Amino acid sequence: MFAAGIDSMVPAFAREGIWLFVFLFVVVFFRAQATYWLARGAASGAVLATGRQGFLGAMARWFDGPVPRKGAAMLDKWGIIAIPLCFLTVGIQTAINAGAGLVRMRWSTYTIAMIPGCVLWALLYGLGTLAVFAAAIRAVAGSPWGWAGLALIIALIAAKIAWGRRKRRAVDAALATDNA
Repeated sequence: MFAAGIDSMVPAFAREGIWLFVFLFVVVFFRAQATYWLARGAASGAVLATGRQGFLGAMARWFDGPVPRKGAAMLDKWGIIAIPLCFLTVGIQTAINAGAGLVRMRWSTYTIAMIPGCVLWALLYGLGTLAVFAAAIRAVAGSPWGWAGLALIIALIAAKIAWGRRKRRAVDAALATDNA
């Protein structure tokens, strides 16, 4: 099924070897750039609509609200490293690339940070690593020990998140008492 799907999407010259990598790199490069520019255009349009009433005014207020600020804070916290690393994820890649456009990150900085991620993405897809990863997950999920391992991993991640939040609250409380 996968092979039939790739035959219809990938040109004949790019079905294997270096040309497959080049084809995948070009696809992800232009997809990420399109996401960045669409989000950047939306943010610029919202800035021009500041102070207006109606739909455009509501959009301008949203772009000046907590969600875009949270995206900007995430980029501030994780820095440029979030951009290439997002290409190793499923579901976060578009959000990070759009976030860079929303906060109007400088294009040259974004593109330089994006290129290593595009290379990683093309390698992952070109070498079939994601298919191997999905097969491994299916194999692990079919075993009681696999389920126990997944539950343990989820529990460890949840504990780490809870510990980090508790630590952050303690630091915030200490700063609040120092400033009072």
